[in-house]
Amino acid sequence: MTEKVYRFNPTDEKLIERVVDDANVNINHIVLPKGAALPEHYSNSNVYLIVIRGEMTVRLGEAAPDAYPGGSIVNVPFDVKMNIANTNDEVLEFFVVKAPHPKDMRK
Repeated sequence: MTEKVYRFNPTDEKLIERVVDDANVNINHIVLPKGAALPEHYSNSNVYLIVIRGEMTVRLGEAAPDAYPGGSIVNVPFDVKMNIANTNDEVLEFFVVKAPHPKDMRK
């Protein structure tokens, strides 16, 4: 078998799980119920937020928040302050792809 299979947990409960953490990429799976949010933080790589379901509210830096529905991919450059939240009734599910791996990024 050449391929490697990674699994993630289907749920409607709040979940933050690292799915892939290898030399090339870091991929996290996140589920946020209504009203849940991630702590404010700075992007530690070139980040792609892949919205699977629900609607993601993102505030970058000091800009006004924007909303992105399921089916959206949002690119956040390295070293940008970001706030991610679910301000809607539907569960928000998304993947965070960091490439290159954060260990290879420098300020």
